[in-house]
Amino acid sequence: MRVGIVCPYTWNVPGGVQQHIRDLAEALIGFGHQVSVITPADDDERLPPYAVSAGRAVPVPYNGSVARLAFGFLSAGRVRRWINEGRFDVLHVHEPAAPSLGILACWAADGPIVGTFHASYEKSRVVSVTAPILQSALEKITGRIAVSEAARTTLVEHLGGDAVLIPNGVATERYAMAEPLDGWPGRGDGDQSRAGGGTLGFLGRMDEPRKGLQVLLRAFETLGRERPGLRLLIAGPGDADDAIAKVSPELRDRVMVLGMVSEEDKIRAYHSVDVFVAPNVGGESFGIVLAEAMSAGAPILASDIEAFDRVLLGGRAGALFPVGEHAALATAAGELLDDPARRKHLSAEARAAVRAYDWSAVARDVLRVYETVALGGSGVVESGVGA
Repeated sequence: MRVGIVCPYTWNVPGGVQQHIRDLAEALIGFGHQVSVITPADDDERLPPYAVSAGRAVPVPYNGSVARLAFGFLSAGRVRRWINEGRFDVLHVHEPAAPSLGILACWAADGPIVGTFHASYEKSRVVSVTAPILQSALEKITGRIAVSEAARTTLVEHLGGDAVLIPNGVATERYAMAEPLDGWPGRGDGDQSRAGGGTLGFLGRMDEPRKGLQVLLRAFETLGRERPGLRLLIAGPGDADDAIAKVSPELRDRVMVLGMVSEEDKIRAYHSVDVFVAPNVGGESFGIVLAEAMSAGAPILASDIEAFDRVLLGGRAGALFPVGEHAALATAAGELLDDPARRKHLSAEARAAVRAYDWSAVARDVLRVYETVALGGSGVVESGVGA
């Protein structure tokens, strides 16, 4: 099967949607299918061989964040040309409601189209204002996928229609084994956590409020004073100096900010912490960082937003704390650090639970949607009249 996948966000900045698309493409290629991805990209040389650029991205406020999207005549022309040259059996558009390549692809294409909806939100001014324009694109989608119940609810309530639920995937074997980062002893080495030590970890965009780093930093202020050997490891895009400045001077030498890391170092980071903390305050429909950390066997402490609660099986595969409450986070983290047996149990439960999200299973579910829309479609995807 020839599959064209449309990525709405720039490939050059890490994000859950981009990683989902990358892993799906590579899983499909592994199954023997031909896959091409079109994406905004600021650096063509960093694209994998199956991806092509639709042009540079521009920052746009979207869904409580600043997304780097591509839209306009130049991008539209490249999308149309890519569709014509690809002769795809199925076009798979991710986040088709985002003001980016997905809308352009839907407008341009005729034929079997699948749309995957990732975002979860209660209200969106962008979506409300552009709803009439969006409908002209969304009505061309013949198969709809939502990555979570939260994303499905957003689709039903704000855009209309329904979708089959297929969760985000994770390449579990990729995360299962790794050496800790240099200078970080790894989980439970010498049981330092019981001696006032240990390491908490965070991965996400530091300057994006909904990722909740500010909640974790406030909790660290409390825990750091109680536990003289406790350290905090932070990875992800953003201003490292700004993050450090939010920590009291006497605690700053115990906070390590790695910034944006390679895939290899990200995996090693998961294996370098005693407790991985996901303090997100909202706007998450799944939580791919949780699935990654679960695959690595990291004991997890996460805010109890609906998406995280579902992935962590109501607290069975990871501990939960009330969203936004730094004091509760500090208490729960301290309890985990003092209880190596519980951390070991959560790690085992997480590794078992995350198997349901392995790409070997998830990609096959996506393929079944492709086959359904292709059978009911009108041959290959082509650029429509007037596109």
